[in-house]
Amino acid sequence: METITSRKNPFVKRLRALGSESALRRETGETVLDGLKLLEEAVGCGAAVTGVLLGEGMELPPRLSDGLAPGAEVLRAPGELVSYASPVMNSPGPVFSVRLPRREAPERPELALVLEDVQDPGNVGTVIRTANAFGFDAVLLTGSCADPRSPRTVRASMGAAFRQCVLELTPEELGERLKTWGLPLFGAALGRGARDIREMPRGRAAVAIGNEGHGLSERLKGMCDALVIIPMAPGSESLNAATAAAVSMWELARERMGVYICPR
Repeated sequence: METITSRKNPFVKRLRALGSESALRRETGETVLDGLKLLEEAVGCGAAVTGVLLGEGMELPPRLSDGLAPGAEVLRAPGELVSYASPVMNSPGPVFSVRLPRREAPERPELALVLEDVQDPGNVGTVIRTANAFGFDAVLLTGSCADPRSPRTVRASMGAAFRQCVLELTPEELGERLKTWGLPLFGAALGRGARDIREMPRGRAAVAIGNEGHGLSERLKGMCDALVIIPMAPGSESLNAATAAAVSMWELARERMGVYICPR
């Protein structure tokens, strides 16, 4: 196995670029991640791991080395260089490049979550993780949402980004997609006629969560079949976007989840 020592090494430069350039991630479908757990998740989900940078003394278990993409580079480097290439601070490695699988939604989805202008990668990753846990068929990103391929987003998803269908759509594409799927859209927002979320009809539906500071745009509110609100104690501020999404998804999915939690 080759040992590298220079920050100018082409693979190190590529890892750094994948960590900082959303345009490159979008063009290639790749990202850069760190840690054995995420590497195991990636290989286990069939994602194409295209290169790995190991710290000194670190070895890849056969189950992981056998699961790398054909032609994947595996290099070794001193700890300082591994940390330099990594998207996290003080990384022990391995640092790796990976192409996220493109998961398609079923032809007739039951549940979908829409995020509009949610800009924090941690929130977007947490929502992807929660949607996957609650059995949502798709997460639909519209507006200026955080990059679903960014290292912070994928890390916050705890590997769910490898398993979950995530689509980036313009508002026009979003409307067409929901129409094709036949899913009513409920927007989590204050507004005239907004209903308690616990009164939301159960069954096939999509729910929309808006920007951390401004909520849903008027345009997206206009696309909704109804608005819903999450009851809170008097004087409380609005919920964090990822928390609001989790509550909303649970309300839509809890009858389905009862199959897993309380089997009869």
